[in-house]
Amino acid sequence: MSSRSTLSNNVDLAPPQLAVSTPNTSLMSMPSGVASGKLSHMAHFIAGAAAGLASTTLTAPLDVLKTRFQSSMVQRNLPSKPIPASFPGVRSYHVLQTTNIMRNIYHVEGWRGLFRGLGPSLSGVIPSMALKFYVYGNCKRLGAGVLCCGEEAALVHAQAAVAASITVSTVMNPIFVIKTRLQLDVRTHRTDDTTRRYAGSLNCFRKILRQEGVLGLYQGLGASYLGAVETVLHLVLYEQLKQLFRPMAIGPDAPNDVTWGQAVRTWLGTSGAAGFAKLAAVVVTYPHEVLRTRLRQAPSANGIRKYVGLVQCFRVVRAEEGLAGLYGGMTLHLLRSIPSAIITLGVYEYVLSLLNYDDARSRGSI
Repeated sequence: MSSRSTLSNNVDLAPPQLAVSTPNTSLMSMPSGVASGKLSHMAHFIAGAAAGLASTTLTAPLDVLKTRFQSSMVQRNLPSKPIPASFPGVRSYHVLQTTNIMRNIYHVEGWRGLFRGLGPSLSGVIPSMALKFYVYGNCKRLGAGVLCCGEEAALVHAQAAVAASITVSTVMNPIFVIKTRLQLDVRTHRTDDTTRRYAGSLNCFRKILRQEGVLGLYQGLGASYLGAVETVLHLVLYEQLKQLFRPMAIGPDAPNDVTWGQAVRTWLGTSGAAGFAKLAAVVVTYPHEVLRTRLRQAPSANGIRKYVGLVQCFRVVRAEEGLAGLYGGMTLHLLRSIPSAIITLGVYEYVLSLLNYDDARSRGSI
């Protein structure tokens, strides 16, 4: 009886052992690197690259229009009209100038003109977005540990956004200088390419090095650093709004299996958070965009630069064009940047979910 009892007890113990090991098989459905934590820190990099590709391609025409509107070089080629003093008048002036730029691109350059500079944009935005979200996502985790608070804290988001913005501005500035130069390289006649200054990205790079030196590739870097304020406002507001919208999207007692309705509400919540956050950030910090574009534009034919520094650029624009000049292209920028922010953060969050990325699971993985 004693041996039978022992055997019976051993048999009875088998099912619990199998039950304990069964949940581990769910890891087979995840990418092995993410499940083991070896690649969890790279999830932000991959998601950021995918987001950059999608947003840049879909919003390229609006980016060209915005850049040309911000530039004094293109403004000179448009019909001159006095800039209104009132805010509604400025908005009407911007709409009129936008129409003129679009008409000029269509008649002189064709539809390809709307994608001028897309190559440098893709070669710049994809790695910059990958780098930005890699630094941002991992600095959130590292900052939470250093600051001894949760990753949802606004201070954690702010320090991560500053680190991401400064890193991307420093590393990627040369590519964005080339992109801006190409977008501003306007052809004056439909069939005449001889009026263009640059034949392409490589030619532009060589000419900048030969004529302006290495420092020419870092024009507008100070304004880019100033743009860290916009990045901080955008990402901090986004993270806070996302936390606010999340309970409305999935509810407090949502089941583990997400329904289509919950998925749509989650997407709408993410999109709303991204859009509202970008709108607020742009309205507060927009002048730095104009200053950065002016500083990056090519020198005149005799090699003389009109804008030689951040403060000097601000004073010249303010004196010659008034406050309206510091907000040139803002309407187009909003029309581009808000959809771009929605696409970028939507794709970013979606790719993270595809990689089965979980902030809680990834902590300590680097």
